[in-house]
Amino acid sequence: MIRSINGIKRALTASMAIVMAVVLVSCADVPPASVAAVEPLGDFKLGHAIAVAKNAEQGPMSRDATTIELETAIKSEVERVFGVYQGDKFYNIVISVDAYVLAQPGIPLVFSPKSALVVSLNVWDDKKGERITEEHKQFTILEKITGGSLLLGSGLTQSREEQLAALVQTAVFEAHKWLRENKHVFGDAAPTTTEE
Repeated sequence: MIRSINGIKRALTASMAIVMAVVLVSCADVPPASVAAVEPLGDFKLGHAIAVAKNAEQGPMSRDATTIELETAIKSEVERVFGVYQGDKFYNIVISVDAYVLAQPGIPLVFSPKSALVVSLNVWDDKKGERITEEHKQFTILEKITGGSLLLGSGLTQSREEQLAALVQTAVFEAHKWLRENKHVFGDAAPTTTEE
């Protein structure tokens, strides 16, 4: 009897540790709802937002998404995030969809598939027609765990359109963060002059 009680206590402790870990992961790096007045990104100004999804692989147990849906969602988000920069030189952002999973409904508390998106980023100098990133940068995005999807999974709590929008928002957020960390590739923003 004592052994069975101790076994139950250990199982409950392990379960709580897993739940807490998932909650902590879900709280990290939530993309902003909008990009407002920001510091210049070197001399960057968005030329073309290009999304390519014709070779995207659909993962197992995924809802369907058309090439047009994938490309439209990414192009729109890139324009929203990067369109705020007003540098002196046009650059083209190219994001390719390598793979995706839009989770189907699962069995609550037993099997809840998670959504995912794998994309590759390239940046091109519009005037020169040359790529300025030495090689593409790949991002693997997993669905953010929220209160509603913690135990149920987004397949039960979101439509496929909502799943795609959330994944794309996070993917472009990560691309934006990476480019800000490597903004030297865009040269220097025009110097600000002041009159005395």
